[in-house]
Amino acid sequence: MPRRSPRPGSASAATAASTAAAPKRRVSARLSAGGDSKKRRLNAAYGDSDSARKSKAKRSSAKQNSSTLNKRGQSLKSREEAKGSDETQDATARPKGKELWREGVRTGLGPGKEVFIQKPKARDPGDTLYEDETLHPNTMLFLQDLKQNNDREWLKAHDADYRAAKKDWETFVESLTEKIIEKDETIPELPAKDVVFRIHRDVRFSKNPTPYKTHFSAAWSRTGKKGPYAAYYVHLEPEASFVGCGLWMPEAEKLALLREEVDQRSHRLKAILREANMRRVIFDGIPDEEREAVKAFVDQNKESSLKIKPKGYEVDNENILLLRLRSFTISKSLADVDLLGPTVQEKIATLIGTMEPFVTYLNKVVMPDPGAQDSTDESEDEDGASV
Repeated sequence: MPRRSPRPGSASAATAASTAAAPKRRVSARLSAGGDSKKRRLNAAYGDSDSARKSKAKRSSAKQNSSTLNKRGQSLKSREEAKGSDETQDATARPKGKELWREGVRTGLGPGKEVFIQKPKARDPGDTLYEDETLHPNTMLFLQDLKQNNDREWLKAHDADYRAAKKDWETFVESLTEKIIEKDETIPELPAKDVVFRIHRDVRFSKNPTPYKTHFSAAWSRTGKKGPYAAYYVHLEPEASFVGCGLWMPEAEKLALLREEVDQRSHRLKAILREANMRRVIFDGIPDEEREAVKAFVDQNKESSLKIKPKGYEVDNENILLLRLRSFTISKSLADVDLLGPTVQEKIATLIGTMEPFVTYLNKVVMPDPGAQDSTDESEDEDGASV
């Protein structure tokens, strides 16, 4: 007989449902247990758990720190080896005494070490005393050394020699000023700073990069070393010293006045150039001829003269050689032995006296005194011989 299904809600139905669900729960429990076990194995194998991740991070950090320390150790070792090599080289090639003052020189000393370099003292004056009216031989020797070592580092290291030479030159100039005033009363008594030129060169627009002049110099005019007036000039340089005067490269306005004077009254300048003392002392004894005097004067100024005629004048002008000039100067060389002698100021003063008429003539042309009338023009007007 066929089996009847129990009625819903009966005890038989509840028992049957419970019996049917029991196998399903066991299967699910087995699957769950199996999944947990597999997950633990995977976590253990691949370190996905929190503890494994932390452990892995620690191992990675320790490895990285170890690598960094190794690199730092190698770097420090390399530095120490290089430093030891440099110190060895410095010790073998270490400069001596006077070379230590130069910038960039290595002394071979380690950090925290100091080296005391004895700064050179001024050159021993020997048996010759420094006097106001003479020049000391050490001043000339300093200029010789400066010419061979024309750089700031050398002068800084020999500052004592420089200051001694500078003071010697300035006291000499101050004493010489009195003798120049005796020869030309228009020269005022000025302090040394107003007549002495600085030793520093202006290299801003120069192709010559050397920072210092290799000579001492001074100029005396009615306004000192600067101004529009003709001046007397003394130049001290080993084997190239001289005394000069005049106007070197004057402004265009002053140069125009000089050319006009030469064009209209050239005989005035030529008369000064032909004076006996001028020919004998300045022009080395040339004969008393106008042509020779003009040629000697032009030769002393040819360095800055024009190659062609100046604007406004004809090439066949009888005074074209004088009209081409852009400087109106005369000079006389002095030997080193004369400059270092006891009578040097008397020799310079004698030259200044010979040059005084030329300077006075130039000043009358370019800077005439207000209200002053030229006596030469008066005499020429009276004789009717004005040119």
